[in-house]
Amino acid sequence: MTTMESIKQTFFQECEDLLGELESGLMLMDGGRGDMETVNAVFRAVHSIKGGAGAFNLTELVGFAHIFENVLDDVRSERTESTDSVNSLLLQSSDMLSDLVMAARDDTVFDQPRYDKLLGELRVLSSKDADEAPVAQAEMPQDDFGFQPVMLDFGLDDVSLDSSPVSANVFDISFKPEAGLFANGSSASRLLRDLCGLGEAKVTCHLDELPAFGAFDPEDVFISWTVELTTDSDEAPISEVFEFVEDECTLKIVKRDPSNQDSPPSQPPSAPAFELQDLSDFSPLTPPEPQIEMIELPPALVEIPTPEPQPADVAPEPVKPAAPKAEEKPTSAPRAAPPPTIRINLERVDRLINQVGELVINQAMLSECIVETGVARDPSILAGLEEFKQLTRDLQESVMAIRAQPVQPLFQRMSRIVREAADATQKSARLVMEGEFTEVDKTIVEKLADPLTHMIRNAIDHGLETPEERIAKGKPADGMVKLSAAHRSGKIVIEVSDDGAGINRERVKKIAIDKGLIAADAILSDNEVDNLLFMAGFSTVEKVSTLSGRGVGMDVVKRAIQSIGGRIVISSQPDKGSTFTINLPLTLAVLDGMLIKVAEQTLVVPLTAIVETLLPIPKEIHKTGTNSQVVNIRGSFVPLIDLGKKLNFRKDSADISNSVILSVETEDGALCALLVDKIQDQRQVVIKSLEDNYGHVPCIAAATILGDGRIALILDVDEVVLTSRSSISAQPRNAPATEMAHA
Repeated sequence: MTTMESIKQTFFQECEDLLGELESGLMLMDGGRGDMETVNAVFRAVHSIKGGAGAFNLTELVGFAHIFENVLDDVRSERTESTDSVNSLLLQSSDMLSDLVMAARDDTVFDQPRYDKLLGELRVLSSKDADEAPVAQAEMPQDDFGFQPVMLDFGLDDVSLDSSPVSANVFDISFKPEAGLFANGSSASRLLRDLCGLGEAKVTCHLDELPAFGAFDPEDVFISWTVELTTDSDEAPISEVFEFVEDECTLKIVKRDPSNQDSPPSQPPSAPAFELQDLSDFSPLTPPEPQIEMIELPPALVEIPTPEPQPADVAPEPVKPAAPKAEEKPTSAPRAAPPPTIRINLERVDRLINQVGELVINQAMLSECIVETGVARDPSILAGLEEFKQLTRDLQESVMAIRAQPVQPLFQRMSRIVREAADATQKSARLVMEGEFTEVDKTIVEKLADPLTHMIRNAIDHGLETPEERIAKGKPADGMVKLSAAHRSGKIVIEVSDDGAGINRERVKKIAIDKGLIAADAILSDNEVDNLLFMAGFSTVEKVSTLSGRGVGMDVVKRAIQSIGGRIVISSQPDKGSTFTINLPLTLAVLDGMLIKVAEQTLVVPLTAIVETLLPIPKEIHKTGTNSQVVNIRGSFVPLIDLGKKLNFRKDSADISNSVILSVETEDGALCALLVDKIQDQRQVVIKSLEDNYGHVPCIAAATILGDGRIALILDVDEVVLTSRSSISAQPRNAPATEMAHA
């Protein structure tokens, strides 16, 4: 990979962050929560993308970003009001800008009609000359040394410097770049051109510090500029022109006293009146005589000030000391420096995580060997072993934190899905996000995009009513889709909810019967009817449309969630909406588990699923059918599952007197009791996927390697309960067992 290709790749990586900031800010503006700093941040994101794209001659991206930037400048200067229609256009433009970046990165074709449509709408909205095209830095010709010449045309030919609106602000700006500015690839010509784009400008170039040829240092800077800028904007846009180079230049911005705007401040000492000649024949191999020769520059650009002579007996006009100091402001408000970051290939992080996982396994092996040899009785060895165990755990948690990232970028991508789905269905919908800064393993985030997209499309297509129907029901015309994330009990919980009509359970059941998915006389609870949506082949759609109906392909969504160790649960209320709750592990690498023994087999039960452990009392266990049992736990009857028989480890029932009960809770809140032979230990285990290395095993989520080198299976508690649960409701302690309904 060449240096330029590497720089270009870095630019596209930075664009991902900038596009995220852009959409985040626009969402705040659309929700009425944006302030001026939000608008400025949005403007800076587009400005940065435009500047970087210009360096690589990405013409379409630069042109669109330029007009987009003009509209944002109008919004922040309050020339354009931030209305719903304007915010909608800005959000669509953000989507288009993202498409242009992706097209440039992947060398693909973007949607030209959509590009032209949005570009036209932005030009209509912009108060500036819509046909003004920014000059891309990459299009500037280079000399024989590889340097880009200073642009002489700042767009001043068509600017009247003698007249300005009475209400305009006049700023005197002095700018002297340092060597570091050019070393970082910045261009003084671009900065001055952007500055001139803010209004009517009179630019003066100062050459008085230019040394003789023999003393000239090519890596130093001897030129400075002063600009008299007449603009309708305030100081903020001027400061933002220089915000990326403010530490690499000497900059001073002074706003003139409105009562004395016609009197410019005192100029620096005049530069020598050099005779300007052509240097086109200059050759670096044959240096000329030691004399200074300069290129003749247009008067509109460069003016070497010469003070008018004054009579000796005329005293200079006294300077008002207070007013200028009152108007002089810092170039920008102090900003907290962002924490230093580094970009690392994800493959390297995954390799590090795998190595830490092996370290955890070896630590467990070492601990077991020490215990078996009996040397653990030595207090110093025992203390060292415990310290090693804690250090290993801390290292594992630190490494896992490297791969954790907020779900905010994923949630922001869903805002586009909401807009597109609402337009396709002729409905009005808005997205509300909560907990977007919740951190999740990057691997999990990447695999959530498709399921969330499908669920949101279905929520809008068949969850929300039309505006007319909502108004008739006394609801707001705009439907709401809510996307939230939170940490709960060692898991990540993501919810997709809407305030629509809810699930029509009678219709769902009828469709399932008509498709032969359930028996016609089946008696199902509301929860069981809702879960019919996840059956393969189920669909409520009556006609083909661009979006799926609620339930179409939901079996695929469920499998995608299960593939990353998660579960999905539905809850719905008529005319109040539906909620799809996704429960996910914090990470796909390790978990805290309890080691149990069942029929000479070692299993691991996730610690987050265990409520308590109990010794069974025979009189508290009751039969409710041929093969069903319940156990009385503090006045409530919960289903009792013989884990050995359930997993086909043995044919006969377990000896209750020599067993232990694990009270577990499923992700939908249901309680169940697992009958096991004994509890061995509680430890952290490294997850090894069975799906990738072997295949799906019913009731088993994954596997792990124990300290003695043996393989132990990690139990999928939810699947165990769901496949064997009888619909037994919790009953009072004195309720007859025969009254308990079961399926």
